[in-house]
Amino acid sequence: MSIEIVKEDGETRGRYVTVVDGHEAELTFSRYSKTGIIADHTGVPDALKGQGVGKALVEFLVADARENGFKIVPLCPFVKAQYSRHPEWADVFKG
Repeated sequence: MSIEIVKEDGETRGRYVTVVDGHEAELTFSRYSKTGIIADHTGVPDALKGQGVGKALVEFLVADARENGFKIVPLCPFVKAQYSRHPEWADVFKG
């Protein structure tokens, strides 16, 4: 399954969002500085659970952080759990 993710970036908040089979999933964040964001929520509807949509959102977040030079504070339990499984992401995570 191909998952297309779009970043919606505001002044202080934003989200990564995808629509799969008519269902929207998102990973929201808050900006605490020019070089740091707090990943605060990942929402994946039940219809998409177990299909790798949440993980794809976190992978997109990590790639975006590397490309744009910011650090991630993993407040969201799902993001924190994914980070604990991927120590190779340590370069973009804080805390």
